[in-house]
Amino acid sequence: MSVAARIRTKLTEALAPSALEVIDESHKHKGHMGARPEGETHFHVAVTSEKFAGMMRVARQRLVYNILADELAGPVHALSLETIAPGDPKRSAS
Repeated sequence: MSVAARIRTKLTEALAPSALEVIDESHKHKGHMGARPEGETHFHVAVTSEKFAGMMRVARQRLVYNILADELAGPVHALSLETIAPGDPKRSAS
């Protein structure tokens, strides 16, 4: 199973998300520290889940890091997160 598929499976099982995007951004980091030629080292994850309701941003991120602890200890070098609860105010891109 690919790293992206493991991330998707673990987050789906733990968070029952209403929306989930797992984007491999490894190609943007080719030649950088932590990058491997085969990729699957740098990911962006956007996840919307009721489980984030009432949690501060840092607590949401810690929850995701705990769920993905094995991946972060091994193949994943960098993970950027968007953790969203239904009803959160929309953020504008600046």
